[in-house]
Amino acid sequence: MAEARSAVAGLQVREIVRERSSCENIFRVWLRTAVRKYHRVRNSISNGMWPTSVHNICILCVLVFLFMLSDIEVAESIKELFWDTGDKLHVPHELPATVRAIIVACFISVVLSVVFMKLRQIILRSLLSYRGWMYEPTKPGQKYLTMLWCIAVRVVSGYQPSLYSCQRSLPRLPVPPLHDTIVRLLDSLRAVCTPEEMKVLEMQAQKFESTLGPTLQRLLYLRSWISSNYVSEWWEKYIYLSNRMPLAINSNYYCFDQSYAHPSHIQSSRTAVIIHNCLVFKRLIDREELQPLVLRGTVPICMSQYERLFSTTRVPGVDIDEICHYSSTESKHVMLQHKGFFYKVDVYDAANQILFPTTLEHQIEWIMEDAKKHTASEAEASLAALTTLDRVTWAKIRQKHFADGINRESLSAIEKATFFVSMNDLEPRGLTERGKLLLHGDGRSIWFDKSLNVQVFKDCTSGMNCEHSMADAPAMAHMWESTVTREVLEKLYDESGRCMPPGKKFKQYAILRPQRLVWDISPELEKDIAEALAKARKANDDMDLFVRDHDSWGKGVIKKCKVSPDAFVQMALQLAYYKENKKFVQTYEASMTRLYLNGRTETVRSCTIEATEFVRRTNKWWRVLGPFSILELRSRTLPSPSTMSTDVAQQTIPTSPPAWCPGVPRERDPVIFSGTDEQDVEDWLSSYEQRLTSWLRQTIEEQVCEALSSTYQPPPVSAPLTYADVGRRPAHVPSNVD
Repeated sequence: MAEARSAVAGLQVREIVRERSSCENIFRVWLRTAVRKYHRVRNSISNGMWPTSVHNICILCVLVFLFMLSDIEVAESIKELFWDTGDKLHVPHELPATVRAIIVACFISVVLSVVFMKLRQIILRSLLSYRGWMYEPTKPGQKYLTMLWCIAVRVVSGYQPSLYSCQRSLPRLPVPPLHDTIVRLLDSLRAVCTPEEMKVLEMQAQKFESTLGPTLQRLLYLRSWISSNYVSEWWEKYIYLSNRMPLAINSNYYCFDQSYAHPSHIQSSRTAVIIHNCLVFKRLIDREELQPLVLRGTVPICMSQYERLFSTTRVPGVDIDEICHYSSTESKHVMLQHKGFFYKVDVYDAANQILFPTTLEHQIEWIMEDAKKHTASEAEASLAALTTLDRVTWAKIRQKHFADGINRESLSAIEKATFFVSMNDLEPRGLTERGKLLLHGDGRSIWFDKSLNVQVFKDCTSGMNCEHSMADAPAMAHMWESTVTREVLEKLYDESGRCMPPGKKFKQYAILRPQRLVWDISPELEKDIAEALAKARKANDDMDLFVRDHDSWGKGVIKKCKVSPDAFVQMALQLAYYKENKKFVQTYEASMTRLYLNGRTETVRSCTIEATEFVRRTNKWWRVLGPFSILELRSRTLPSPSTMSTDVAQQTIPTSPPAWCPGVPRERDPVIFSGTDEQDVEDWLSSYEQRLTSWLRQTIEEQVCEALSSTYQPPPVSAPLTYADVGRRPAHVPSNVD
């Protein structure tokens, strides 16, 4: 331990003020603590009172005071009621009337404000429970009822909310009826189960609904009353913390920075700016100055996940893991890994200011020079590989080798860090290799237990790896987008790529030199580390990832076809999987539930009966029209989703390509295919495949882009393909025809 502490000393950098006397330091520490507690209490009161505020109480107090001293005869009875309230409060009559009026006015204004506050919170919670706006387009096209609802929400809501102000007004996650839950479950299974399997499932569902189901439903209702969110707690405990699989690849996720543009070519400068920007975002969270997210400028969403973005670690356990979140007083440093060494870098100076990027840059350069003077052992450089093990094995190793001594102290420094930063000498070639390194690293460059891992490569590209149990990707993406955006919007680098120096008025107070962690690695621990690294690299090699930059067209083209981009991607996934495996499987899509208090995600089953029918029919047309013309076919011939109730008997299948299809001679008017043999359909497809092949290869993308940008309408077809043709089987087509 003495060797670890010997690295602590003052670092000489530009514009650093010397430490003051010990008495003055004690006073400054006490003052900072008092100010921090004051802001914490103030934010708690403000959040508890929202959508009202202290200003409303003050204004109401003044109005009541003036009313009590006024000579309005019409409201004499109300004035007498106010003065009688003073008598019931035993306000001494010896006091002047003005003083008595002030006391009574303060009491009445507080009581009325509390009543109005609770009333507004209840009304706002009821208004926010309305979900009809989600199924309506934005202006124009909204119903008058929805527009009135928007106005009511804005009137009842307060102004200038802080980060957690809207939490008390968010509705709780409702419990769906038991019958609806069972029906939706069966519908989600119908697309992937055989008729025989569905009969068994339906019998089991009926038995469950009449026996055990109602009892469990009542218990679920009871839990929803006593819990802020009856799903999120179970989701975090049983889906994440109870999972014994390794975090690497299986749970943690990653995010890029800019794909190609990099604001600096100096690794230390880029790392310093990223650390600084992350700390600025953390300060906004700590002070609750970050504006809460609001959908369509009206509907707030839950912001509780932001509390654990930083200074959070997932501690492994034999049976279940534990999430440890540290306060700002405990977590005042970041952990930086470079050339196999771990460095504890204090990111606040003696005045509790965030270190300026130039100061951080000097700290990092000192680390780079220090790492060159030493050589880390293979075991020490591979310590992070232990976090790639399954949770049971890692928990046992942690209890055995990191329970006391210098290993415990060094591990505690990592777990209490604000976040983990890795500066390595890897230079990823292309997006795919960078994605793999951000997802799993080289087996020892990511501390997977930390909520946030930032990697900065030698070529100054960067990204983050995040632990999933603390928060979902949208919250982390918000932080990361703010971090990389500040690099562009603010001038943080000079022309040479170095960090911009601070202004003349800025003074950076004394800081400590980075502390290199020291470990006591026994032969047994060294063996465990080597085995962990070997398993990690084997898993990394077995993981297949391909990242492609698709810039030909994006969501704008999809929206022109009046299709949801999310639905388009989901159907593309179903089609791709079916073309590869010739079958359908249950599909998981995460849907955000942050419209409710403490909401996280819920499962959406995108593999439905309609989706499977769409995929089968699209797969038939694919060989003839190609992917882009399928998209054009949807926009040209299918009505909007509101017409999905079209009579099935009127659905037809054209026997020739649409007349607007370029490059195809129209030999005859379309007729209705009435055959019942699947071979007839195959023969028809083959007859047109030869004529379209050359055109598909040469002009498909050009023609489709031109067609999408044009405004002409295709000529009417006697037998148009309806939307229901894609979603379900026509009545006159037998079941053996796919």
